[in-house]
Amino acid sequence: MTRSRGTLLAAAVAVAMVLAPFLFWRGTWFGRPLSDAQIEQQLHDDSKPRSIQHALVQISQRLDRRGTSIERWYPRVAALALHPVTELRVTAAWVMGQDNGSELFHRTLAAMLKDVEPAVRRNAALSLARLGDAAGRPELQAMLRPFALRAPRQGALRYRLRTGDSVNPGTLVARLQTADPEPLEIRSPLPGKIERKLAEEGARVEAGQELLWVSPSPEHVWESLRALYLVGSADDLPDVERFRNPPADWSSKIGEQAKRTVQSIRGRR
Repeated sequence: MTRSRGTLLAAAVAVAMVLAPFLFWRGTWFGRPLSDAQIEQQLHDDSKPRSIQHALVQISQRLDRRGTSIERWYPRVAALALHPVTELRVTAAWVMGQDNGSELFHRTLAAMLKDVEPAVRRNAALSLARLGDAAGRPELQAMLRPFALRAPRQGALRYRLRTGDSVNPGTLVARLQTADPEPLEIRSPLPGKIERKLAEEGARVEAGQELLWVSPSPEHVWESLRALYLVGSADDLPDVERFRNPPADWSSKIGEQAKRTVQSIRGRR
């Protein structure tokens, strides 16, 4: 790979990992600068998850500027891969993709591909691609396909949304009437639209049964295409090719990126 091509590839994902700061806690502004002492305090304050995320964003900004003395926080950032708050795991995965020289971050990101939450796995896959690691390709492929939302338990299904309705992380899409007095809420873990309902309204469904498909969002498709530009293989071409002509209400840049990704993959054959 020539130096100019390497620069181009790095630029392709220089502003990637948008899943962390923009798809979660949108109403919070983390631009206020923090001192080293404040970062240290907030990064370890488990009682205030938003303060931890503020510290993570500040560390990310220092990484972008190649600031010094930030490696002392690397063990804590990596430890957040196991934090019970999903948003913090998502953000930690985004931050760890910004230092391609840290073996600790690389190992941690690889382990995060097994996280129970799809948003965490996706950010880990994007970060690994930025590091030149193709281990997250299955997740990158999943970002280009509908996501199957499954029943967590047995119960009677009651939909709250219609086919074609938009969803965001946390959107209530259905309820399950179980043996418990209160119905069980089923929320989408990802953004997109209700593409297809696989179970009938009022049907009794089993635990693990697919209820509906959530179509991929344009933001996730965009990020996946840019990551596959770096690490994609011939097996990814059918998924990528589908977005050469994206939906009419999507940005034309997605179709353009799909074409570039196809060219990049074919050039590596």
